[in-house]
Amino acid sequence: MRPKTSVRQKAVATEPVSAVPEAAGVTRRVLFDVHLGGAREVYLAGTFNDWHPTTLPMVDMGLGRWEKEILVPPGVYEYLFVADGRWIPDPECPVTVPNPHGGVNCVRRVS
Repeated sequence: MRPKTSVRQKAVATEPVSAVPEAAGVTRRVLFDVHLGGAREVYLAGTFNDWHPTTLPMVDMGLGRWEKEILVPPGVYEYLFVADGRWIPDPECPVTVPNPHGGVNCVRRVS
């Protein structure tokens, strides 16, 4: 489970988010988790899978909690959850950027 912070303010990036330089051949395990009570199916979509809404199914951990661990090289990634066909930002993500659909994408930096 990723560490949770007690600060609930959302930061919105106003400038382009710069990527962390990639180390050749290095990947990191990144855990995404979300509480979405009542969801029947949840997927993870983002720049790491070309925003495909159904290639990364999340695991139902019970009590409305969903998890998915992926391997990615160091960098900066934008993502959203797709719950029962609806695109949803991560309520625990402290950094977001506007997306072209009038909403926001969450940002995860992997170093």
